[in-house]
Amino acid sequence: MPLDGRQPVPRPRRLTARMKLTLTYALFVFVAGALSLVVVYLAMRFVPDYPLSAVNPQAAAVATRPDILQALIKASAVALLLLALVGLGAGWLIAGRVLRPLQDITRAARRAAGGSLDHRVGLTGPRDEFTELSDTFDDMLARLQRSFDAQQRFAANASHELRTPLAVSRTMLDVAVADPDGQDYGRLVSRLRETNQRGIDITDALLQLAALDHTPPATERLDLADPARGAVAAVREEAGARGVALTADLGPAPVTGNGVLLRQLALNLLHNAVRHNLPTGGSFSLATGADPLRPGHVLLTVTNTGPRLPAADADAAAVYRLTEPFLRGGGRVADKDPARRGHGLGLAIVAGIVRAHRGELTLAPNPGGGLTVRVSLPAAG
Repeated sequence: MPLDGRQPVPRPRRLTARMKLTLTYALFVFVAGALSLVVVYLAMRFVPDYPLSAVNPQAAAVATRPDILQALIKASAVALLLLALVGLGAGWLIAGRVLRPLQDITRAARRAAGGSLDHRVGLTGPRDEFTELSDTFDDMLARLQRSFDAQQRFAANASHELRTPLAVSRTMLDVAVADPDGQDYGRLVSRLRETNQRGIDITDALLQLAALDHTPPATERLDLADPARGAVAAVREEAGARGVALTADLGPAPVTGNGVLLRQLALNLLHNAVRHNLPTGGSFSLATGADPLRPGHVLLTVTNTGPRLPAADADAAAVYRLTEPFLRGGGRVADKDPARRGHGLGLAIVAGIVRAHRGELTLAPNPGGGLTVRVSLPAAG
């Protein structure tokens, strides 16, 4: 039964594709042979149009035209029967050979329907319709496997992240119940409120992330520099308190998008740039303008100094996994410093906003440490 609970549609059992191809090939051979024999019969029937006679009168009697045509008809019947048999046999073999790649794809599809996504069809040979179908199917399996793996990681990590503040709250309450007289209730309430707010923030971020993937945002024509400017103003105080230098180059970048979401995108990137920077002497920058590499697009770039990312030491492509929910620069573990601690959802929300605006997100580790994030969006026409 399918995973959605629906009963499979009953289908009448008819000829297989191989049998249909076999019969088609045999019919084609039979018709072609019949037409050829008809042409021969007509030629013998009407050409030549003079009486048949022996050159030497002493020779044996010459067969008459009706005798020759009758013999031709008998031979033609035998030839047509042989052609039909040859057509059926050859058609069956040829159809089997032609449909063999399709059978491999069918077996792979059945394994995928059973939940196994770690296999591939992997057809070899010259490029044709079957190899293109095989490559497309393999690509689909790879995408599905990545999606399901990411979904499983998301469920596990979301459960962990949401369970943590609840477990912390329960521990504090258990301690208070065990020793009610030795508690600083003002501090306890403050810590409970902080822990509860963390759970609310995680839930709100998850709801926003889910909405981005299912609800198209309302859009209007605007300049990407305007929401970026608002994000710069919001983060400037925190940057000053941490001693991180901020530079902004906000050139015109007309887009069709949602101003609130684009401001959230820039704010998330700037918060990451500030909080994951160097302890002292750090800097970060934000720039908007036309995308020099993609005509018809505008570009928002955020670059920051900072420590080398652990993923960049092994594989630069692994940096893109930072867009997975709850994955932080240091892995799945939150920073010990509460001021630097995040939920691991900032870049995931950024990626969702970029997808909602049909843009492209690029993350590149800087050679000396830190990260460069580029967001390319279609320019407004």
